[in-house]
Order: sequence, then C-alpha cells, then structure tokens
Amino acid sequence: MLYIVRFLLLAWIALLSQSAYAADTGLSESHGDKSPRVSRLTTISHPTKSHRRGKHARSIPAEPANPKVLNVMSNAALVLNVQNGEVIFSKKDTLVSSIASITKLMTAMVVIDGKQSLDERITLTTEDIDHLKNTGSRLAIGTSLTREDMLRIALMSSENRAASALGRNYPGGLSSFVKQMNLKAEALGMKQSTFVDSSGLSKNNVSTAQDLAKMVQAAYQYPLVRQFTTGTDYSLRTSNGRTLAYHNTNPLIRRPDWHIELSKTGYISEAGPCLVMRTVISGTPMVIVLLDSWGRMSRAGDANRIKHWIDAHSEVLKLG
Repeated sequence: MLYIVRFLLLAWIALLSQSAYAADTGLSESHGDKSPRVSRLTTISHPTKSHRRGKHARSIPAEPANPKVLNVMSNAALVLNVQNGEVIFSKKDTLVSSIASITKLMTAMVVIDGKQSLDERITLTTEDIDHLKNTGSRLAIGTSLTREDMLRIALMSSENRAASALGRNYPGGLSSFVKQMNLKAEALGMKQSTFVDSSGLSKNNVSTAQDLAKMVQAAYQYPLVRQFTTGTDYSLRTSNGRTLAYHNTNPLIRRPDWHIELSKTGYISEAGPCLVMRTVISGTPMVIVLLDSWGRMSRAGDANRIKHWIDAHSEVLKLG
C-alpha cells in the first residue's frame, strides 16, 4: 500500500513539473495559426521558418527605448512614408519571395489597362479549376459574371477562379496576360519581380517588399482597385440564380481605428500569410508591406504593432 502511495505521489510531482515547463515555453495549448497576445508596443523574437506557424514565440521582451527600433513577426517588411518617400522601417526588404494573392493587384491593373468592357459577362470553365493547390470555390463551372464582378471578388475576397477567368479572357489568352503583367512590373521599376499567373497560386509569382511598395503605390492610382480592395461586403447574383455573399479577407478593414485606402491579403504555403496596404497613420499616408508572417493572425498583429509604434513616436518621426 505504501509503495502505491509513493508511486502516485511521484507521478503527481512529475505531472506538475511537466505542466510548469509547458507553460513556460508556451507549449501547453495549441492555437493553430493564431498569434500570441501582445501588449501595445512589444518586440517579438522571430522564430525559425520551421516553427513560424502554429507555435508560440518563445519570448516577448520589452520594447527598446530607441523609437527607430521595431520588431515584427513577418519575415520581410517595409513601411514607407508616401509623402516624402522615406522608409520608416524595413526588414529583409530586398528578399525575393513568393507573394501569393498579392499578385491580384497586378492582375487588376492589367485588366483595367486593357480597357475591356467591365459589363461583359465572363463564363467560368474547367480551365479555371485550381489543380495546383486544389483550392475550392463557391463559383461553379459554367457560372457567368460581369468582368466587374469578377474583378471585385478577386480583389476583395481573393476569389481564385475569378482571377483565373480574368486572365484567360484577355486578348491573346493567359499567356498574353502574364506577359503584360511582367511588362507592367518592368515599367514600374519592379526589378526583382516575376509573375506567372493571374491568381497568385503559383509559388513562382515572386517579388520583394521594396518592389511591392511600388506596386501598391501604382495600384492606388486606380479608383476601382481602391474601391474593391476596401469594401467590407458584397453580394452578387449568379447566372444560375444563386446569391453569394463575399467579405473582405483583411479584418482590419472593419476596424474604426484604421483608415485603409487600399488593401490585399495573400497566402499559399510557400509565401506564408502576406498583407499589403496603403493607409493613413498619424495623419500621414503610409504603405505597409508584410510578407511571410508567422501565423494566420500575425500579419494583422504586425500591422497593429506598426500603427501603435508610429502613433507613439510620430513626433520623433516628424509626422503629422
């Protein structure tokens, strides 16, 4: 009997020690892609690529006293003051990486530049099915929508079949469309960027934070892109009589404390979660580029950290 009691006591002590270790290292509970909760101004040690998604950061040290220092969880980032062209913050901003659905901003510009009728109806075919990533869609093959509706849901909700159909219905087909995407990138001075499809599903759509800042500023010159990327919700009626409701993939669009003028999210496994925005912070228009973030919510978390950091140091940064 005494042996059993001692055994149970030792097992209980071991369990307490294991729980304490798990709590200390952040492994006691799995949160999937969710970012750890952080204070308004914190620096977060950036985990390695293999631990970036689905794990907690091991440490959250205090914010450095130097207002020019800001740590974000995205692998590459850039914050640009549009008024004077000053780079306020950068991190691996020349690193070439996959950009996922950020590609759709270039798709939109090429579509609009092509001056095809936005009222023309486009029909989805089997060519628009994603066999690369096997992503799904609520748009059935045979669905017919106007080019404008295709463009809107491709930008606002990152609808891949819509983006595919837009490229496929360009004069000369998808190959001609992709050629125009790359010519547009060259004209914008995006020297480290390459586009291979209109949806962003291929890992070979690549760019840098520096190049994407140029693309965001160019896309901002298109009123339809500004309108469609910042809309919160949209319902459309398909040719077969279905009503589909779409929502913006960027949760910050709904936040009253944000003034976002252009936005696009992106994700494939090779790119990680990505986000680009043109926004106004402390009365100053900014471009924010966040690539290969640590988890599903970390791109929004990084954007909030950047906003709070700029607001807190606007006088030092000579803004407003």
